[in-house]
Amino acid sequence: MHAHVFLFGLIFSHVQASTSGICRPENISAKYQHCGIHPDGVQDLDCFGKPHGLKKCVWKPGKRASGQTYTLVVQRQHKTYCNTYDNITEFSEKITWYDNDNNMSVEVFENSQQATNCTKAVFTASPKTLLRCGPPLEASFSRRSGRLVVNVRWPQKKMQYIKYYFVKYRAAGSLSWSKSVRSENATLCTLEHLNPSLVYAAQIQCVTNEKCPQCAESEAYTVPPELTAQPLIVSFEDTNIQGREGCRLLSLTWKFPAKELHDGYYVSVGKASGEAPRERIGTSRPEMGLILSYSAYHLDISAWNNASTSPTVSRAIPQREDTPRLGAGKLNVTVHSDTSFTVHWRDNLIRKYVCYSVEWMREGHKADEEDTQSMSFYQNAYNYRTLSLVRARPLEPYQRYSITLHTRPNKDTCNMKHVNNSESTYGRTQFYFTEGSPVSAPTNISSYNVTRHSVVLQWSSIPEEDIRGFLMGYTIYYNEYHHGWSSTERNITVDPMSNSYELGNLKGGTAYEVRMSGFTRAGAGVRSTASLFKTNDQGFSYLSGVITISAVVATVLIFGPPIIKRLKVILWPSIPNPGKSNAMQKIEEPCNLELLESINTQTAEEWDASSLQVIEKEEATLPRTSPAMLPLLRMSVDEEDSPEMTHDWIQRDTEDATGDMPPNGAEETTPDIRRTDTQSFPLAFSGDYTTLDMFQHGMPPNTFVTRTTESKPEDPDLTVVKSGLDYIGHFSISPMSDSKMSTIL
Repeated sequence: MHAHVFLFGLIFSHVQASTSGICRPENISAKYQHCGIHPDGVQDLDCFGKPHGLKKCVWKPGKRASGQTYTLVVQRQHKTYCNTYDNITEFSEKITWYDNDNNMSVEVFENSQQATNCTKAVFTASPKTLLRCGPPLEASFSRRSGRLVVNVRWPQKKMQYIKYYFVKYRAAGSLSWSKSVRSENATLCTLEHLNPSLVYAAQIQCVTNEKCPQCAESEAYTVPPELTAQPLIVSFEDTNIQGREGCRLLSLTWKFPAKELHDGYYVSVGKASGEAPRERIGTSRPEMGLILSYSAYHLDISAWNNASTSPTVSRAIPQREDTPRLGAGKLNVTVHSDTSFTVHWRDNLIRKYVCYSVEWMREGHKADEEDTQSMSFYQNAYNYRTLSLVRARPLEPYQRYSITLHTRPNKDTCNMKHVNNSESTYGRTQFYFTEGSPVSAPTNISSYNVTRHSVVLQWSSIPEEDIRGFLMGYTIYYNEYHHGWSSTERNITVDPMSNSYELGNLKGGTAYEVRMSGFTRAGAGVRSTASLFKTNDQGFSYLSGVITISAVVATVLIFGPPIIKRLKVILWPSIPNPGKSNAMQKIEEPCNLELLESINTQTAEEWDASSLQVIEKEEATLPRTSPAMLPLLRMSVDEEDSPEMTHDWIQRDTEDATGDMPPNGAEETTPDIRRTDTQSFPLAFSGDYTTLDMFQHGMPPNTFVTRTTESKPEDPDLTVVKSGLDYIGHFSISPMSDSKMSTIL
């Protein structure tokens, strides 16, 4: 009812827009004889039609077409009547004519309020040539390696008429089109040698034939550049989902070169076992999160636009095995034959799940379609399922298999509808169809920490492919070894996870022969080659210890003292303490005048080169001084001490201290006389004993010391004292004061 009303409305509106009727050519000529063809008037009149369909005329208005109406006149040749379409406000009009007409002419008149401004356009053709096939319904483009493949789809009614089509193209920004390339058939056309990085525009037009004398060009399609780079995975995280056991969250982020035009990304994910489906997820952002079970998966990421798909970046998502709960006795397998086994699960899962899936594969092989097999099933009554491997590969003997059970929440079908968020892993275990004994033995057997009664053995495990069953442990066979015969063999069983063992209760100084083997439920495997070791002998060990200790003691006695003395000199230098010397102790005691008087009575025979002159406090004037001493005193007063003189004095003191006396009768050409001023000049110590202040505090006031190398008995005022303090002579003497002379000890 609504369709009929709508159709009636269209007809009514069309009638309101234009009216048609039969006319006579002479009447039309008389009415529009003043209308002519003008460049600024109506133009480009074109008429065409579809096979077995309506015909249509289109035109372009003049420059002053605002508010104008048009009249269309269709006149058949050799006919005395015509058809008119009046009051047309659009720039097109549907018309009717007969295909068997030879020729026809169509005129369109642009009506104007002023008769002199009327313009017209004329079209003449045969109705048979007016049949025109339009452009395709849709076109798709595919670019790869500089090649552009065009795939078009035509309307169903035109498929029987169109056999081929042309494609012309040009690069974006170019004004000239390439030569038209003819298609291979009605749907496919291949363009070669295009620049992958350029954007192209393409137009499609069918090839004319008897049924399609005219072919309309399609609109210009824009073909984006070819995507030659592949996405790059930036981050990949595998995390647990709180509150959901057996599931994991995979978070992916990637990037793609910004210079290449792309519309989005395709993320393709599927189980490595090959179980359908392989889901393809589209996204416009370079990131995605997937909720998957603990199975192995294959992941592909590619960028796409409407003409190209980039090379894919692939990522293998390994089977997750780092969850202890998966193997906590949740599954058990009973093998009936090489094509049948029963899977038992511990928990009563049928309260929540009825759809399950199992995957099994040979241990040590990759999780792919060649080595992994899967099967889904429905179970709502028992916590076990017997599987018959009718279409799957049979089980192989001596091969270890790993089997995993998954639960699926979707109850409509036990086959997965989607890979993302479709199942969770319940448990995993291992089984054999037939077990065998190991075909190889532990290798690299070695011994260390050998003592008199024990030794530690170490070895390398048996390879997994050689065990052929569940390894239950190792057996160590050992016996005493002697040239020509061996003692009774003994053996010890070791845990299968061990790689070393301490063998005890052995005889000292005895050689032993050791062999090893592994064993399974099927029995013991082959033994290893013999390995020999010998325990230590006690006497030999005691003698070695004695020799070693003796060598160490001798080394210490020989090289110890020089080394200790050298270290003592370096680390703790021996520096005398002046405070504990006899000289300082005597100085600190009260000075006894009687002692000084006794010193004064010393004779001249006791003088030597290292003697000291001690004089009581008295008025020291130059006239009382011995004439022989005047030149020396004047020299010490007038001249400053030079470094050379000080050096000579220190050297002389050193000689005197060692006891090297000058020969008798030798005369000193240079008097070695020094005077010390307690107020102005410091003492110089060659041995670094103390400072001048410390020495001054220990001496009586108003005394001075004079060192002489010569002594004359005729000087009655000089009293000579033989000093036993060798280091006192190390002082340098400053010029003597004018008033008093002091002797400083």
